[in-house]
Amino acid sequence: MKPLKIAAVALILAAIAVGLVLFWRHEERYPSTKDAYLGANIIYVAAQVTGQVADVHVIENQPVKNGDLLFTIDDTQFKASVDAAKANLDSAIQQAKSYSTQIAAAEASVDSAQSAYDTALKSFERAKALFASGDVAQASLDQTASEFAQASARLTTSQSSLLALKSGLQAKQDDILSARAQLEIAETNLAWTKVHAAADGWIANLTLRPGSSVSANAPQFSIVESSDWWVDANFKETALARIRPGQPVTIRVDMLPGTTLTGKVASIGRGSGDTFSLLPSENASGNWVKVTRRFPVRIELDPTDAPLRVGGSSKVVVDTTGPVDGK
Repeated sequence: MKPLKIAAVALILAAIAVGLVLFWRHEERYPSTKDAYLGANIIYVAAQVTGQVADVHVIENQPVKNGDLLFTIDDTQFKASVDAAKANLDSAIQQAKSYSTQIAAAEASVDSAQSAYDTALKSFERAKALFASGDVAQASLDQTASEFAQASARLTTSQSSLLALKSGLQAKQDDILSARAQLEIAETNLAWTKVHAAADGWIANLTLRPGSSVSANAPQFSIVESSDWWVDANFKETALARIRPGQPVTIRVDMLPGTTLTGKVASIGRGSGDTFSLLPSENASGNWVKVTRRFPVRIELDPTDAPLRVGGSSKVVVDTTGPVDGK
């Protein structure tokens, strides 16, 4: 009987040893972790103008589509700003038209003064020539010189007036550009009183109510995007030796019993989770004990209709024997 007992014990020990070896080999080829959580893009919804909320068109956990109206801000003052900006623009345009009309009249005045100047100049040059030959008296020359001086002064005055009007028109054109910019800003602010969804997803963390005052760019609630889902799995550093981007992955989510998701390794973090914590551990102490670190591995999920939720606990198994990026 004693030899049989020894043989039985030896058989049991051999079975345990084989089981441990197989388990070790399996863990080496199929590293896994339960330190994994579902992730998705989260959009923080904020108004781009400050004001009082008029209506909220969504409720907590409601699915929304890109472009759906989420909430509106009282637009009374914004409409008034648009009306004022339009009035300023119309006024600037009318003033510019007035300057254009005056410039046309001033240009005609300059042409007339230039013609009179040319005629007076010719008369003055002819009078000087006749006076030099003794054919006209000094009084006649003086009269012609006086007429030429007056024509020259009128030309200078009309030219100065024309330059002043053109300068004024340029200023009014600048006023038009400024008024148009102010109108665009006012119209944009008015449009921003309606806040729309920036992506497909679900409303989350909604506490906003009509009558609430909101500040520009201050987040009010969130949208969990439905387009891209992933799992952030934190593997021990000793398990990373065989993990490569592109390897197939199976995922089981705690809240979805019986459901197995698939995906692939997207990337491996360049720093441990502890590295980026607010208070990273310090190892320069006399009683230092080596602790295995964990590194984040981003798992890209394949398309699925499963009702996923951000932060859901998961178990991830990587098939390191599988192809990498389809190779």
